[in-house]
Amino acid sequence: MADLFAEDLPAASPDEPRDDAPLADRLRPATLADVVGQEHLTGPEGAIGRMVAAGRLSSMILWGPPGTGKTSTARLLADAVGMRFAAISAVFSGVADLKKAFAEAETMAKAGKRTLLFVDEIHRFNRAQQDGFLPFVERGTVTLVGATTENPSFALNAALLSRAQVLILHRLDAEALGALLAKAEALEGPLPLDADAREALIASADGDGRFLLNQAETLYAAKIDEPLDPAGLGQFLQRRVAVYDKDRDGHYNLISALHKSLRGSDPQAALYYLARMLTAGEEPLYVLRRLVRFASEDVGLADPQALVQCLAAKDAYEFLGSPEGELAIVQACLYLATAPKSNAAYAAQKAAFKSARETGSLAPPANILNAPTKLMKDIGYGKDYAYDHDAPDGFSGDNYWPEDMAAQTYYQPVERGFEREVLKRIEWWDKKRAERLGQ
Repeated sequence: MADLFAEDLPAASPDEPRDDAPLADRLRPATLADVVGQEHLTGPEGAIGRMVAAGRLSSMILWGPPGTGKTSTARLLADAVGMRFAAISAVFSGVADLKKAFAEAETMAKAGKRTLLFVDEIHRFNRAQQDGFLPFVERGTVTLVGATTENPSFALNAALLSRAQVLILHRLDAEALGALLAKAEALEGPLPLDADAREALIASADGDGRFLLNQAETLYAAKIDEPLDPAGLGQFLQRRVAVYDKDRDGHYNLISALHKSLRGSDPQAALYYLARMLTAGEEPLYVLRRLVRFASEDVGLADPQALVQCLAAKDAYEFLGSPEGELAIVQACLYLATAPKSNAAYAAQKAAFKSARETGSLAPPANILNAPTKLMKDIGYGKDYAYDHDAPDGFSGDNYWPEDMAAQTYYQPVERGFEREVLKRIEWWDKKRAERLGQ
């Protein structure tokens, strides 16, 4: 097995980049002050800042999303307090590698050199392997710094957690990601992006600094002459897969005609195209899948029974087979064509998914998170949660949106069919919410 340990490695310096190194590696911070987005830990009042000021580290678990600086922080910690740095990855290592790391640390300790042992993806070690750290941590043979993207409450032994602080790294916000891009541009020159595309690139990173720099490196390597707009950026960084096309008068044209006829509330035309497909030998279950989709996309809550009718038709066809079961498909088709129409649920899905992609991993408010472990309770999960059933009208009026995100409106019911009633319900809850906020 290749040597997995790196001893006394200096921090990467942007002043001395290797020409062949990835951009993210060349931009690794040289000091803790250069680590972006984690000032709550590395600043003078942060846990790491206080430990460095005191000149002594305790064992810790760095918990955070990918690309937030866990590895760089660990390496710089060792430099800051004059410790020997050794690193091991739980992905590639086993018991023999751990024994070697501890033996080397004991040898160095006898020579008066303390060791910071960095364990990347520590959650991948099993429980027995995690127990193996305990005596060496307790004796001070190593100061353990583990990195994980998983919740330590579930991924790590309670015994190990009791001997290490859990420090939470935040996903990088737009300001921190913008600072990373500025450093890249100071090294490589301006990115070929207009202002909107730059924002889109930052949003696409979802808080992951390494991903952002890798995307920037792709743009630099392409040597693009003209600045890209957001559409051009999306086309460049994510190639679309070509759509498979069948004959012009076949499968896709007929299913499109059926769908448009249903949407246009023309039961006669819809039935004609349904008959064209079934008599031509189209798979009935394919047609049923399209009808089920239509029930949610184009009828939705304007008539909640539409989805029920389509699923019942699917069950009936599977029970009866052809040709008897095809009548159930006809019934579902006619129900959809004559139902009140609303694409409000479909529009709400698109808007919500777009918002989710743009905001990425914003955490929900801590008060609405479950706290099944002591660690999670200690960091505020579930604190001050308002139980709606204990409030007047069974409604607390609490805020359920992430701290850094304003409340959004995705679903807007129409004044047709059952959605009239849904609209009344939403307006009632909104009124109650406004009253609670006004108190």
